[in-house]
Order: sequence, then structure tokens, then C-alpha cells
Amino acid sequence: MAKGMYLEHYLDSIEGLPCELQRNFSLMEDLDNRTEEKKAEISELASEYIAQVRNLASEDRVQHLKKIENAYNKCKEYSDDKVQLAMQIYEMVDKHIRRLDADLARFENDLQEKLDLGDLDSSDEKQSRKDKNIKDKKGSHGRDKKGSDQDSPKQKKQKAGANISESLLAMHPSDVLDMPVDPNEPTYCLCSQVSYGEMIGCDNSDCPIEWFHFACVGLATKPKGKWYCPRCTQEMRKK
Repeated sequence: MAKGMYLEHYLDSIEGLPCELQRNFSLMEDLDNRTEEKKAEISELASEYIAQVRNLASEDRVQHLKKIENAYNKCKEYSDDKVQLAMQIYEMVDKHIRRLDADLARFENDLQEKLDLGDLDSSDEKQSRKDKNIKDKKGSHGRDKKGSDQDSPKQKKQKAGANISESLLAMHPSDVLDMPVDPNEPTYCLCSQVSYGEMIGCDNSDCPIEWFHFACVGLATKPKGKWYCPRCTQEMRKK
């Protein structure tokens, strides 16, 4: 898949993300306002109770304290809703980060395959040119050897392309993803690092780690059928 297609598909996938985030942030702001109103109500009820507690009957005291308790419970409910919204926001953003990591890994694999094919074609072409030069040398004894050894402009261009290809292949996914990591971002795999590149999930529902980087478990492609991580495999063998 071409680089433009990866970018186009990714931009399509995040098209609705700003609206979803804005909606959740608006809901959180509304919950903040409600919480502040309840806090003001609690403060007013508490002041009123302290001022009148000596003159209140036992039932009135209980009823007044019940109002304060209900207001506190409402504040807690609003706070729980805010936490849920914050978790939804994090999951939405994290989902798109995972998608971007996967697209980067796939694009890198596609690029490497194309470069491998290009190197193979270049080797065949160099061999054919070498054979042709040998024939030309045999057919013309009076030619200058220095002129025959010089690279053509096309060959120089191929060498420059090969150098660029080697520099691209030398880049590691960790170099591409070398950026500050949120300390609150969850970690995975045997290496206890954040998610990047292609990852595979352990089919053991009780696996404590769940997700693993391909490189850390010695995988190049996704295996067929069920896959179990090294730890779960060892535990199943013990049983």
C-alpha cells in the first residue's frame, strides 16, 4: 500500500475524533459546574445546621444531616462520571495511537520488501552490464580501459538509491517512535514497554500481560491459529 493510502486511511479514521473529544470535554465541564453548585449547597447546609443545631429537634437534626449526606453522594456521583469520561477520552486517543503504530510498522515492512526487490533487480542489471562489458572488451582491443571502468549516469543514480535504501533500512521502529512517553500510559510485553509496532495478544484469557511485541517473542508475521506467550506456554506444560 502506498504511503498516501496509509495517510488517507488514517486521516479518515480520526475525522470524528475532535468532535467526540469536544463532546466529552463539554460533559466534564458541565459536571464540574454541577459539582461546584453542590459544594456551595453543602457549605450552606452545614453552616445552617451549626447555627441551629441547639434549637433543632432530634428528628430535624437527622433530616438536616440526611440532606448534607445526599448532597455529598451527588458530588461523588458527578466525580465518578468525570472519571469515566476521562477514561473514555484516554481509550479513544490510545486506540488511534495503536492504529498509527500498526500503520507505521506495515508501511516499514512494505518499504523493506520494495527495497529488497529493487536490490535484486539492481544486482541482475549489474551482472548483465558486466557480461556486456566483457564482450565489448573482447571485441575492441584498442579501447581505453579507463573509459570502460567508469560508471554511467544511470549506474551512479542506482548507487545513490542503494545508499538511501540502506539508510532507511537502518532505521529502527524505536527511532521513529522515539518521543516522550506519558508516564500514565500502560505497558505491555515481556519488556514492560508501551505499545508500538505490530503486537500480538495471548489467547490465554488469564494471561497477566496479554499483549506482546513481535520482536520480543521472536515473531516476524502473525501465526495462524491460537498463540500463547512463553510464560503461559510454560505454565500449561507444568500442568
